Amino acid sequence: MFRIALVSLTFAVTVQAQVQDTINKKTPLFVGKDALLLGAFLIGTAAVAPLDMKIAGRLQYQGTQENTFLGKAATGFRLLGDPGSFVVGTAVYLIGRAGENRRVESVGLHSVESILLADVLGGGIKMLAGRQRPFYDIRNPYNFQLWRGFSGDQYRSFPSGHTITAFAFASTVTRESQFWWPHSAFLVGTVFYGGASLVGLSRIYNNQHWTSDVMAGAALGTIVGLKVVKYTHSHPGNHIDRELIKGKRSQIQVNPVLFSIQF
Repeated sequence: MFRIALVSLTFAVTVQAQVQDTINKKTPLFVGKDALLLGAFLIGTAAVAPLDMKIAGRLQYQGTQENTFLGKAATGFRLLGDPGSFVVGTAVYLIGRAGENRRVESVGLHSVESILLADVLGGGIKMLAGRQRPFYDIRNPYNFQLWRGFSGDQYRSFPSGHTITAFAFASTVTRESQFWWPHSAFLVGTVFYGGASLVGLSRIYNNQHWTSDVMAGAALGTIVGLKVVKYTHSHPGNHIDRELIKGKRSQIQVNPVLFSIQF
C-alpha cells in the first residue's frame, strides 16, 4: 500500500499540470469559513461522544476480535497512519530532491511539516485532557482529568495521534494536488481521506481510542494540513521552503481565484 501511494504521488506531480506551484499572492491564513469547518468538526465530535461506549463495546466482541482479516487490517492501517504517513512524505520529498522536481519536493515537505505540527499540537492536548483509554475501563468513556496525560500513556486517549497524523497527511496531499492536478481532487481526496478514516477505525478496533478521540484527531489533522498548504503557497519565500525546496520552478500560471475560494 505504501508503494501504491508513493507511485501515485510521484506520477501525479510529474504530469503536465494546469496550475503553478504558488499563487504569488498573500492571503489571510484564517477566514470566516474556517469557523464553519471547525464548528462542523466540533459538532461531529459532540454527536458521537454519547456513542463512545457502545461502539467500543461492539468492536470488542469476541467474534470481532478473533477475526483474522480484521485484526491484520487494523494492524496494517495503524502502521499506514504512523509511521507510514511520515515515511511516505519523507520519501516523496527525497525523490523530488533527487530529481530536482519542485512539485514533488513541495508535497513531500509540506506533508511532513503538517504531520509534525499537528502531532505537537495533538500531543499537548493529550497531556492537558488526560483522558483514560478504553482498554483501561471500557465502561467509563468520560474519564478526563486536567494534566493527567503527563502521568502515563493510558491517560493520553484524546485525541487520537495516529488519526491526527493520517488526516494531516491526507489533507495536505489532497490540497496540494489541486495545484498540479486540479481535476483529481475528488479521486485523491477519496483515496487519502478514506485511508485516513480506516486508520482511525483501526484505533477503535484495537481498543486504544474512543470514537470521539478519532473524530477530534481527524479535525485537528485536517485543519493543520489545510493551513500549512495555504501558508506555504501564499508565502513562497518562507524560510523553510527557501532552504529545503531546490527544484526547478514551474512556468505555468495560476488563477488566484482557485486558491482564494479554498480553506
